[in-house]
Amino acid sequence: MESLSPLFETFVLVLLAEFGDKSQLVTMTLAARYKHWPIIIGSISAFAVLNLLAVVFGATVSHWLPMWLVALIVAVLFIYFGLQSLFFEEDEDDADQVKVGRQLILSVFMLIFFAELGDKTQLAVAALGGLQNPWLVWLGSTLALGVTTVLGVEVGRKLLQRMPLVWIHRGSGVLFLVMGLVALYQAYEQFVALA
Repeated sequence: MESLSPLFETFVLVLLAEFGDKSQLVTMTLAARYKHWPIIIGSISAFAVLNLLAVVFGATVSHWLPMWLVALIVAVLFIYFGLQSLFFEEDEDDADQVKVGRQLILSVFMLIFFAELGDKTQLAVAALGGLQNPWLVWLGSTLALGVTTVLGVEVGRKLLQRMPLVWIHRGSGVLFLVMGLVALYQAYEQFVALA
């Protein structure tokens, strides 16, 4: 049986990276105005599709490029995202610009899909999908985004009132940097093995 560690690694990374991110702020704002279940269903559906696109892209690219180069790209992306999260500055305008039409589930799906398309988390999922089992990465990332969505809808607003958003982003920044350094080491090992 294949190791489930990619599932757990992806879950933790994505959970910390997305906690307090714009998509969670959007779901919190929507939950203050609308019923919870359509928001949860629309958001998780959008994340599942985005993650599927990401892992398919990552797995496809990994077959065309040498593994050391894929690991190096992953390292650079993770270090970039880590630095970006460490130097995060709170912007209150993101959560206030939410507009939803009649079909709430479809509106939430489209809103989350286009807001997160090409986001750092999707790029990280694509990178992980190129290095590890893509289906475990998809499952781990989708579960993590589902958890952040439910937390955003149910308890996120209360938690964010007690803990500054900037500290949540700094924690995810440190995690991204650590994962980036691990990927950099893997790239070095794979490059040396070829020499």
